[in-house]
Amino acid sequence: MNTKKINKFLQSFIAIPMLAMAIPTAGIGQIPSTLAILDNNRDATVAASTITTLEDTIRQNKADAIDAYFDKYDAPLKGYGMKFVIEAENNNLDWRLLPAIAMRESTGGKHACKSVPNSVFGYGSCKLSFDSIDSSIEVVARSLGGNDPQTANHYDNKTTLQILKKYNSIIPGYSTQVVSIMKAIEDDGTKVI
Repeated sequence: MNTKKINKFLQSFIAIPMLAMAIPTAGIGQIPSTLAILDNNRDATVAASTITTLEDTIRQNKADAIDAYFDKYDAPLKGYGMKFVIEAENNNLDWRLLPAIAMRESTGGKHACKSVPNSVFGYGSCKLSFDSIDSSIEVVARSLGGNDPQTANHYDNKTTLQILKKYNSIIPGYSTQVVSIMKAIEDDGTKVI
């Protein structure tokens, strides 16, 4: 045999076993890192579900505070707490604002506008009707959040106090009255601006 053939022959005895050893090792070497990825994904999933659970708990606590406030006054809007919270979140409003306006305007639905149905906010000077209480909450939240093109020029990028001053600029002390109700629903110690 010539020297080149002998070298190739000998290399095969060395290369093949080394290759055979490398394959299982590479496969086994991947197992811990794959497990780590799976473990990290599980941790991320657990963390996400914990965050979701925490967010849901906070949301529920807010809804319960609204419902408890309405219950205290035997107001018909008791039970709409979660709707108020969700629409406030969707429209970047203080979660207490709409229930406080509803309490100020109609005693939580007890004295809703008689001339039009489902108008618990005095919205549009009691000239606008709504298909349901849910619909009225959605429409007023969208408007006060600056998300209704017809009213955005009045409410977009406004603070809670600025929203209240636009909402009712006629009654002196209106903003103060609504803020007082907001704090009665829940006072977190921060100043409403």
